[in-house]
Amino acid sequence: MGLRVMKYLIILGDGMADEPMAAYGNKTCLQIANTPNIDKIAALGQNGLFDTIPTGYAPGSEIANLTVLGYDVIKVFEGRGSLEAASMGVDIEVGEMAMRCNLICIEDKKIKNHSAGHISNEEATELILFLEKELGNEIISFFPGVSYRHLIKMKGGNKQLKCTPPHDVPGTLFADVMIQSQTTEAKETADFLNNLTLKSQVLLENHPVNLKRAAAGKDKANSIWLWSPGYKPEMKTLLETYNLKSGAVISAVDLIKGIGVYAGLKVIEVEGATGLYDTNYEGKAQATIDALRDNEFVYLHIEASDEAGHEGNAELKIKTIEYLDARVVKPIFEEVSTWDEPVIIAILPDHPTPCAYKTHTISPIPFIIYKPGQKSDNVLVYDEFAAANGSYGILKGDEFMREIFK
Repeated sequence: MGLRVMKYLIILGDGMADEPMAAYGNKTCLQIANTPNIDKIAALGQNGLFDTIPTGYAPGSEIANLTVLGYDVIKVFEGRGSLEAASMGVDIEVGEMAMRCNLICIEDKKIKNHSAGHISNEEATELILFLEKELGNEIISFFPGVSYRHLIKMKGGNKQLKCTPPHDVPGTLFADVMIQSQTTEAKETADFLNNLTLKSQVLLENHPVNLKRAAAGKDKANSIWLWSPGYKPEMKTLLETYNLKSGAVISAVDLIKGIGVYAGLKVIEVEGATGLYDTNYEGKAQATIDALRDNEFVYLHIEASDEAGHEGNAELKIKTIEYLDARVVKPIFEEVSTWDEPVIIAILPDHPTPCAYKTHTISPIPFIIYKPGQKSDNVLVYDEFAAANGSYGILKGDEFMREIFK
């Protein structure tokens, strides 16, 4: 691709896209939110829609973020657990299967939420280590992650399983959405894992952490939920694919950090990064500026809007979008605009998380690509409908990344 004098930044607001809401004048959260800084970049850049979910795949963040980064999901995807394992420093060996392990809240035999009320790291770690002590053996191992997001590793597991992400089915009887085998060979694995879930419910129900949470009026973390199985993926790094010298990823989420590890990006930790509306926005913005000084490419991921969407909380989702605009995009854009070295900036979500559904959908998402000196299109604001009139039209596969580096 020749010599470069550019740097590249992707700012991803997880789940920012939405659908029109009757209670808000049939507007989306992006249309309602006050985002003068993102709108300015949309007006200076070029816009479009991006279909981040390949046909036949559920609209998970793992699928969408891999697509955003230009990977062929059909070739490289090996489950969410194996990606998160990379971030957690857990090696997946030959013959081992990794799976995401949520701590969830079950009430009246129904999944109340996917996050056990956004349980704290300290409480969750205590529960996961307890399960490792009680249930861990030569076949199964538990590894603590962040908040409700954890990992199991299984020797000899068969990944031909139908698993339901818990954030897709709040209010559903848990027994109706437990793991099913897709082949005869996988039935033993499915039965083993479902039995593990039932055992966890007995062990967790009256654990001191949960009794204390219940007394405080908080949701119990009274079950594990296992999903997204896979083996160790084989992925070419972004540095190789796009002829980059260096790159970094900034996120509070193990999944994104794990993708970054496989993509050859340096993981930058930010103190106070929570993955929620109270995350350290200013710290992430400064870490991004610092990372751009030292790296050609930076992938900044902010989770807060997605979590608000899963809660069905439109007011909070609007606030998280405004926080992203004022506390992240504004200081970054103001700083890099003073640099001699131009910085190409892309802004987008990975998928919609409509508040009405409290889960992800497959609709194409709006994106901006701003290149200093590039001719802009006629889009003046950033939202799902304005972007549809942008000059890029609808992109798929690795077209988004190819446009950034063109």
